[in-house]
Amino acid sequence: MKLFTVLLFAFSFLSVTAQTADEKIKDLGLQLPPASKPIANYVKYVRTGNLIFLAGHGPTKADGSNIMGKVGKDLSIEQGYEAAKITALSLIATLKDALGGDLNKVKRIVKVNGYVNCLPDFTEQPKVINGCSDLLVQIFGEKGKHARAAMGMVALPMNIAVEIEMVVEVD
Repeated sequence: MKLFTVLLFAFSFLSVTAQTADEKIKDLGLQLPPASKPIANYVKYVRTGNLIFLAGHGPTKADGSNIMGKVGKDLSIEQGYEAAKITALSLIATLKDALGGDLNKVKRIVKVNGYVNCLPDFTEQPKVINGCSDLLVQIFGEKGKHARAAMGMVALPMNIAVEIEMVVEVD
């Protein structure tokens, strides 16, 4: 009985102290940008059942400019990582919009496809897309761990450094 009481207290403490995704974003000193609008004839997300498919997003900074260039030529791997992290924030902003402002409805980040603007001989795409993956896990914990592909592209729209799309399971 004593063990049961201790476990009950521990679980109730954990549930009280668990942070929301919004709190984690704030604690990391980050801020979500406004949800962006499509730049062509498509939508930023499609919900079907309990899955949300997010369209490809790029690394748009707070001032509205994009991080552009080829990783491994114009940008370092570290700069590409930062571009992927900024792209993750944009994806989360669109996801929050799709969920009516409630990121607590996220059950699991299912899949991330990351595209890196690079030369044909560049082979460090996973290190770049880790910027997105690492941030998703920091914000969503175990729910942020996902399947992933990290691919090299000889060109991306408007010469952006990365483009990332995501599939999310929600309540």
